[in-house]
Amino acid sequence: MKKKLNSVLQDTFNALAITFPEIILELAKEESFGDLATPVAMSLSKILKKPPRKIAEDIINSISEKNIFEKIEIAGPGFINFTFSKAYLYSEIKALIKMGSSFLREDIGKNRRVQIEFVSANPTGPLHLGHGRGAAFGSALSNLLEAGGYDVECEYYINDAGRQVKLLGISVFARYNQLSGRDYSFPEEGYKGGYVDDIARAIIKNAGNKYSDCRFEDAEAFFIDFSYKMMLENIKKDLRDFGVAFNTWQSERELYQKSEVEHSIDELRRKGYIYEQDGAIWFKATEFGDDKDRVVIKKDGEYTYFAPDIAYHRKKIEKKFDELIDIWGADHHGYIPRIQAVIQAFGYPKESLRVLLVQMVSLLRGGKPVSMSKRAGEFVTLREVVDEVGADTTKFIFLTRRSDSHLEFDLEVAKAQSAENPVFYVQYANARINSIFSHAREQGIHIDKFEETDLGLLTTPEELRMIKKLLTYPMIFEGAVIAHEPHRITFYLQELAGMFHPYYHKHKVVTDDINLTKARLVLCEAVQIVLKDGLEILGLSAPAKM
Repeated sequence: MKKKLNSVLQDTFNALAITFPEIILELAKEESFGDLATPVAMSLSKILKKPPRKIAEDIINSISEKNIFEKIEIAGPGFINFTFSKAYLYSEIKALIKMGSSFLREDIGKNRRVQIEFVSANPTGPLHLGHGRGAAFGSALSNLLEAGGYDVECEYYINDAGRQVKLLGISVFARYNQLSGRDYSFPEEGYKGGYVDDIARAIIKNAGNKYSDCRFEDAEAFFIDFSYKMMLENIKKDLRDFGVAFNTWQSERELYQKSEVEHSIDELRRKGYIYEQDGAIWFKATEFGDDKDRVVIKKDGEYTYFAPDIAYHRKKIEKKFDELIDIWGADHHGYIPRIQAVIQAFGYPKESLRVLLVQMVSLLRGGKPVSMSKRAGEFVTLREVVDEVGADTTKFIFLTRRSDSHLEFDLEVAKAQSAENPVFYVQYANARINSIFSHAREQGIHIDKFEETDLGLLTTPEELRMIKKLLTYPMIFEGAVIAHEPHRITFYLQELAGMFHPYYHKHKVVTDDINLTKARLVLCEAVQIVLKDGLEILGLSAPAKM
């Protein structure tokens, strides 16, 4: 609907000799206001030096394709409200069925290259719910942008260097010795989850008591490597089982091994953005809007955590993406200005990096907080939740809110097979339509030639509302792509399912009236096409039976 109305208005503006860069079209806020509305007359008022309502009248009078509208009205100070004709709506539903995704999706990206980096959890423990939410969001965003015409690369940054992976190695070494019967104290800051025992047992199985009489310093490389690599494999398996895939995995260690950290700092030094003060090496982050300069090499000669991040983002820039998207936990908000400073220091515009934040998740069971994990000790793992409620349900619930807003995840609601469970409600709409089609086939009713079906028989308020809802999907899709907000698709699917289920209970699809039955089957097919498209973008299945 939006594309057609935009075309109509552009033709009208050409006829009126009006030049205007963008026509804003919005879904009407209330059903009585029509289908789409535009404030363009008010925007033109200052340019044309005329009252908005007079401009609106001129626009309406100059529209040549009035036959596609049931009515066009001027509201308030100059809004123009458009209500499409039923004949036009019916023809669009047939176009939707014929064209499928090419009708529903817009090529917004024009093959622009985008890299999305997400999850990137330290390989020092299992993924928790916050990581899971970031994984669901990053994967859905990737699907959304690809569907919108972008060339997308998904990357996981492996933090496999530094203090945290060393601490994991120390923790596993201590547990290895304890399990081997040696009196050995566990580090106060060590990782205490059950997964540490699993890694230690794996080492005992592979190496026996080979390291029982060693100091940690003598076995450090082996224990760190074995521990983080086993943990990383567990993370990869959790992500695969969650239906989340990455094109590339970038190792932090590799950045050091290939001297990319050193070379990146040298390049910034040549550009004049590195200086020495108080025995440390600093990056001039304040030149690019950060609130203070940042240390990259400490007095003792060690690199800070910030140094490999400089090298990592320099490497991203070298790949010449049109847009870089980093998805971080909300607690990293303060880190954004310094990475934006790095991007600019290497000659990339600040706007080319987009940092999207993901808030943590509160886990509930029947409304009461769940605080402890069998496996991780300090938090509930993503694996535990997926094992209990399923990957589809977990992902969908993660995507029912904006990524940067707090989310409560109730396990009992997630397991309910009712309208309380949002993903069940949506997937069940698809399964219910399959059941309707099976029943129709049993009655010998087929709609192979849907183009010949008389959709003019779809006259109930519920049918017309559902048709209009289906035809707004391309607008929702476009807005979601531009805003980088896959939760808009989630909201839409819930609303569509919320229209279909009551319709099913109120109106029989397969009736004694063969022509009405065929019309309603066509409507059901259109609903199913849209449901499947939205579920595919979110990375969810569309079960045939439930």
